[in-house]
Amino acid sequence: MCGIIGILGYRPAVPLLVEGLKRLAYRGYDSAGVATLVNGHIDRRRAQGKLANLEALLANSPLPGVVGIGHTRWATHGRPSESNAHPHVTDRVAIVHNGIIENFQELRDELIAEGTRFETETDNEVVAHLLTRELQHQRTPQQAVDTARARLKVAFALAAIFAGRPDIMVGARRGAALAVGFGTGEMYLGSDALALAPFTQRIAYL
Repeated sequence: MCGIIGILGYRPAVPLLVEGLKRLAYRGYDSAGVATLVNGHIDRRRAQGKLANLEALLANSPLPGVVGIGHTRWATHGRPSESNAHPHVTDRVAIVHNGIIENFQELRDELIAEGTRFETETDNEVVAHLLTRELQHQRTPQQAVDTARARLKVAFALAAIFAGRPDIMVGARRGAALAVGFGTGEMYLGSDALALAPFTQRIAYL
């Protein structure tokens, strides 16, 4: 069962994201990754295997930014690998997603027919491209998520950050749990309250 953590704040996000992911490790995982906004652009680091591998990668290739998302993946569609690990990104959006998308092949074929190029074997990558398409049609981040999630046949939880928008992180769920944490000058998203416990005791579930 995958894990989600997201931070919209004012402190370096990566150490907090990694701490949150460690608290979600009990769910089981085969890869992990984080993405942040760096000068308005999306950057990410991903690693197969244990979180220690991701930490080593981040030590050698630090990732700045105060807005970010992280994920621990348990492979369903696509083998365990760095390339299949979340977050999935385009030039406009980064997403982490829990859930198996039952109609992903239909959505993937639709997007490929429009010229979209996929980089992974996963079903989850379609979410990033659906959001990107809506953003290209001048939808707001909230509108893009609303439109995209209506296309998904799945119980899911997701978190997304957007290039050029350090002021917003969007979360959505259907069936799967997603907690919202309220901090002082910061907001958080997590798969459960345990992931957010180091940051705040003010938590609500969507």
